[in-house]
Amino acid sequence: MSKSLKRVTRALLEAGVETGPVETGNATTAQMAADLVGCTIDQIAKSIIFRGLTSGAALLFVTAGGNQVDDARASALAGEPLGKADAALIRAQTGFAIGGVSPVGHLTPPRAFFDPRLMAFDRVWAAAGTPRHLFAVAPDVLLRISGAELGDFTAG
Repeated sequence: MSKSLKRVTRALLEAGVETGPVETGNATTAQMAADLVGCTIDQIAKSIIFRGLTSGAALLFVTAGGNQVDDARASALAGEPLGKADAALIRAQTGFAIGGVSPVGHLTPPRAFFDPRLMAFDRVWAAAGTPRHLFAVAPDVLLRISGAELGDFTAG
């Protein structure tokens, strides 16, 4: 088991989440992940990392799989302009590689924001530290254990 997967598994257990990560096969898009677990694309909780241009810190936006993060709305919510986070920043702050960033189990938990669209479902699926592992959880639980705040940051 990879270090990333172990961290996510431990974070879920410590939060009292009874279901752990499952191996699904490699998913490089939200639609692929949804197809693998048999849910709608919006039930995939994507973890998108930006770099705060003022703070230099990684910021996490957990969004429904079919939604796109709107740069202006996300910047306004974060209170600073945002730029692309490179792989080195993502790895250094979260401990995850691009493609497997989980909303929980970070080395240094980032400021996080949560798409209200996810709250429409009984269950959502999120990356568990690798591109091949996902975990299912109630969205209100994911909101709580990710330390995120609800916010409107998607296009549309």
